[in-house]
Amino acid sequence: MGREGRLEGIRTAWISGASSGLGAALAENLARRGVEVILSARRAELLEEVAARIRASGGSARSLPLDVADPEATVRALCRLDDEVGGLDLVIANAGVGNSRWAGRLRWEDCADMIAVNVQGAAASLVAVLPRMVERGRGHLVGISSLAGYRGMPASAAYSATKAFLMTFLDSLRLDLQGTGVLVTDVRPGFIRTPMTAANRFRMPFLMEVEEAAERIVEGIRKRKPIVAFPAPLSTAARLAPAVPACLWDWMASRKGPAVDVSFVRPRQVFDEPEAGEG
Repeated sequence: MGREGRLEGIRTAWISGASSGLGAALAENLARRGVEVILSARRAELLEEVAARIRASGGSARSLPLDVADPEATVRALCRLDDEVGGLDLVIANAGVGNSRWAGRLRWEDCADMIAVNVQGAAASLVAVLPRMVERGRGHLVGISSLAGYRGMPASAAYSATKAFLMTFLDSLRLDLQGTGVLVTDVRPGFIRTPMTAANRFRMPFLMEVEEAAERIVEGIRKRKPIVAFPAPLSTAARLAPAVPACLWDWMASRKGPAVDVSFVRPRQVFDEPEAGEG
């Protein structure tokens, strides 16, 4: 693989949810830049296929099957991995699950699954070797949140809330870790063409190919950006959303909303979708 655009100080990287979609694309991008990547996900066979593809292209990759919904197991596995590689330089908490369900049909199981992966799994992944990074005086933590985390979205109560948690969690980590040598990057993407979004039956404006999204994220990591948000039109709208009064937000998100396209706020219909996930 090529060595252009190498990431200074990053030799090893661990990525969750790497058996498909964005996680796999991130692994391939990092490997092309000379980073040894360790890939984790629940689906061991798919995970090994990604690792084998990277190795066949001249990169360094290995698989570590893991379900981040088990936070204790995640912490133990990452600590062992940190010992094995002589210190992880980059941790990417990418694994995530989501579905769209009208609140009147929301079940606790829907919430529990997303909390287990998007909240507990992400937090466990990010803090597992954090004390070691601080002690070493180097390291980079990356979390994949979402533009949906800026404000509650229709049919997305649990998903929006879990992404809001991750955004706030990363924000606080970044403040605390100033001056320690440990960097924090919050990735806030819009719609990306992945197996997770393939189940969506509503319009996805500015849908981005996964390779382009991975390139933007890795470049953000290389440039040590605290926040990587894209695409620009959606990220601008999302940043402004918290300032919109509740009465106006309700109107925009309702079926009786304005004639202009507000699909960044709401699906075109309220529906129920099965859970989808990356890893």
